Formats: sequence, C-alpha cells, structure tokens
Amino acid sequence: MTQHASLSPERWSAFTLPDQILMIANEMNRALSLFGPGDGDRLRRAYERTLRLVDLTIEVQKKPLLRRELLRWRDLVAELYVSGSPGLHQHRLALRALLFFHPVAARQ
Repeated sequence: MTQHASLSPERWSAFTLPDQILMIANEMNRALSLFGPGDGDRLRRAYERTLRLVDLTIEVQKKPLLRRELLRWRDLVAELYVSGSPGLHQHRLALRALLFFHPVAARQ
C-alpha cells in the first residue's frame, strides 16, 4: 500500500483545498523524474500516491461541482496509471489541469 494509506479523511480535511491540491501536485511533480527506462514501478507507485490523495480530497469535498471535476481528473490519472507507459506530455497536461482547480494553486 502507499505511504498515504494511513492518512485519515479527518486529518486530510484539516488542510485547505489549495494545500490539498498542491500536495497532490507535489506527487505528480515528483513523478516527472520517473519517465526513464526502469522507472515503471516507481512511476506506478507515484500514481498510486496521487490517486490516494485525490480520493481523500473527493471524500472530504462538500462542493458537488468540484467533486465532479475532481472525479474526472482522477479518471485521467487512473488512465495514466493503467496504461503501463504513460507519455510525459500527457502527465504534464494532467498536472497543469490539476493546478487550475484553485487560483492559489494555479499561481504555482
């Protein structure tokens, strides 16, 4: 299981939405260095951590429209995860899209 497996929804909800988005983005950013040969397992684990954090965000999110959009974004990352060899360009586009979920995150 991922390193975020023990992170509770209560603990996650203590963070602001921009902080949650930036922490998810941080996992995606770490994964940018994992597109070389032999990095497939590490990249998959990075996506697992990303999916875990976005799942927590969806779980604690009260705004239905934001939840819907986060679920759509999650599907995008899940597709990268199951593809086995996602493209770096698609990864960067997904990261950029995530940052636009909140103005504070978008400034990063």
